[in-house]
Amino acid sequence: MSVETNRRSETELTFSDRELIDLALAWVTLSVAFALLFAPIHRGGIDVGYFLAMVALSFVTVGVAFLLHELAHKVVAIEHGQIAEFRADYQMLFLALMGALVGFLFAAPGAVYHRGQISQRENAMVALAGPITNHLLALMFLPLMIFPGIVGTVGQMGVWINLFLAAFNMIPFGPLDGKSVYDWHKGVFLAVFVPTALVAGYVIVFVGPF
Repeated sequence: MSVETNRRSETELTFSDRELIDLALAWVTLSVAFALLFAPIHRGGIDVGYFLAMVALSFVTVGVAFLLHELAHKVVAIEHGQIAEFRADYQMLFLALMGALVGFLFAAPGAVYHRGQISQRENAMVALAGPITNHLLALMFLPLMIFPGIVGTVGQMGVWINLFLAAFNMIPFGPLDGKSVYDWHKGVFLAVFVPTALVAGYVIVFVGPF
């Protein structure tokens, strides 16, 4: 996902109009997809009010997880002299919605594309920034789980979604973050991927999103 040209020293964090639109569309689509997965209103038996509440919760939890994941990629890429912008993948957004309708979610709404001269290690650091950010967010959401009601629900969803996104993105396949880390250093990849997958698997199977 990177094209080597002349290295740039630009460090200012800016967003183009197209990037803001793509971020907004990806945020909305991913939030609705998660809401359909958690509250499958299309299968019947789900109250409209409950579904809308789930959409709102997804906007908060998925929105924070997704936006800060992509922002971390962009900030680290710029710190390494790259020109970086997020671009939504409209085919994958459509697949996310269709998958959620049948109970499966493939969360790859787009990516931060960066260009400029960069080493394999620096490229891996850009890739790692996203999953590491999701781990930090899961830790921030964790204390909220002790509270009753909506605050506790936000905390549990925040932990669940951030660990899910971290583990999914560390899969060493295609354009996912794990592939860049795996290609750079297999030891570092295993050191991050194995605990990420184990913790995410436990939370997904035994804790649940709410």
